[in-house]
Amino acid sequence: MVSSLTLRAGPDALALIRERGLRGEDIDIVPGASGGAKWLVLSGIDRVLFGDLLRQPRTRPVHLIGSSIGSWRMACAAQRDPVAALARGHEAYIVEQRYPRRPTARQVTEILGRALDILLGPTGVDEILAHPWARLHIITAEGRGLAASDRPSLLRTGILLAALGNLFSRRALGIQMRRFIFHSAGSATPFAHLADLPTTHVALTRENTRAALLASGSIPLLLEGVRMPGAPPGGVHWDGGVLDYHLDIDFGPGEGLVLYPHFYEHVIPGWFDKALRWRRASGSNFRRALLIAPSDAFIASLPGGKIPDRRDFYTMPVEERMRRWGVAVRESERLGDELRTLIDSGRIAEVVRPW
Repeated sequence: MVSSLTLRAGPDALALIRERGLRGEDIDIVPGASGGAKWLVLSGIDRVLFGDLLRQPRTRPVHLIGSSIGSWRMACAAQRDPVAALARGHEAYIVEQRYPRRPTARQVTEILGRALDILLGPTGVDEILAHPWARLHIITAEGRGLAASDRPSLLRTGILLAALGNLFSRRALGIQMRRFIFHSAGSATPFAHLADLPTTHVALTRENTRAALLASGSIPLLLEGVRMPGAPPGGVHWDGGVLDYHLDIDFGPGEGLVLYPHFYEHVIPGWFDKALRWRRASGSNFRRALLIAPSDAFIASLPGGKIPDRRDFYTMPVEERMRRWGVAVRESERLGDELRTLIDSGRIAEVVRPW
């Protein structure tokens, strides 16, 4: 039988899984990558992980960290009923996104803002902040100089300068942008050590949680930037995926797992690295990570032989896009069913490949 899943593990994670299998209490960190509509294909996996595995009795927190749509997924996991939050989010993301032919940044921001409000529901922010063990971390990219401009021509120049600098070194991104992490972990955050890019940590509050989630998905030039309440003044916050596309970051030391449900079996560090074939994660940051992704065979079985992505807005009519995205969500239940069987049977160690 052809598997619907691809599983890869770093050496430390592989040793732990071979010894104990995959247990909720062994999970320390769950990253969520940028990717827009791609999150829909992870629906079945997220339901099993957030609704079952992570809810097993535990004695230590789980740190959920995401950029862009990954932060929205992690916000679902940090609510009281993560499966219901995921269902609201998927439905809103598919149905609410009806745009005129050439939408303005204001229109796109308003429509995605409504989808975010549906995902959160009336009590989602309070549930996130009061969660007994989930610690949410939301990544944004604060624009500096031209990258903070409200004028599209200047903003475009700032983004271009950031992309050119990135060709030489990811550290050059720090000239135009710096990483912000809004989180509910206090001094216990495992990401306080990050120094690969300029990084500022800010506590999540009732006043800034929604704004941070919206900012984390605000693609420059497509959406409006967000000025964050409670953050140092001066900057405009953009999509966290500009800096941390697939979260190739140092997850720090620890005995537990970094559980990484992902769209692909490869990891791209930043938004500007998508076309740079030589810049892929080497795996050094993923020694204790288990990556779970749809297999090539599963992806080939989806409409068009692909997972949903932002290009669908430009290549197909609204109704066809909505139909295909709905199929991706329904078909992803096969991924969840297979994952649940591997976990419950203890066979997961047999199918994991070394990273």
